[in-house]
Amino acid sequence: MRPAYPIKTDRLHLRPFELTDLDDYAAYRTLPEVNRYLLNEVTDRAATAGLLATKTTQAELTGDGQWLALAVHWPEAGRVVGDVVLKWLSEEHRQGEIGYVLSPEFQGRGLAGEAAGALLRVGFEELGLHRITAQADPRNEASWRVMERLGMRREAHHRHHQVFKGEWADVLVYALLADEWTG
Repeated sequence: MRPAYPIKTDRLHLRPFELTDLDDYAAYRTLPEVNRYLLNEVTDRAATAGLLATKTTQAELTGDGQWLALAVHWPEAGRVVGDVVLKWLSEEHRQGEIGYVLSPEFQGRGLAGEAAGALLRVGFEELGLHRITAQADPRNEASWRVMERLGMRREAHHRHHQVFKGEWADVLVYALLADEWTG
């Protein structure tokens, strides 16, 4: 499944990453406050370029385990202000997972929810998923608040779920079912 690009919302265009997005991408992905809760920490331009190169190949889903990784372009700002992902967890069980990252410069404007909501629509309406999940560190309140505003339900709080950046970390799991999706 390859969505028709760009995926448009009221304010945003979600599209496949391009190598020319490096300046915008590095501007936020190298920031310590952005990397605090991310598994794939990048702290310099070279590491960011490597991650971006991988993301440029993730524009369609054809099977389990694949990621749709898209740039969040805000025409008003004239640049990429974040990124979103949709992972196809299981074709058989019609399961997916979303994630999102937004530049701190553009947080607090509802853009993360708008972009993540567009991925929920793609997952439910185009891919035919039955259930979509999202995860967050409990300390990342802004992230799990986005999930709640999207209508996702907190299903679990796993204590000391994994060693993350040298310490035990909890994880919150949120989910939404297709029949709960209101679009």
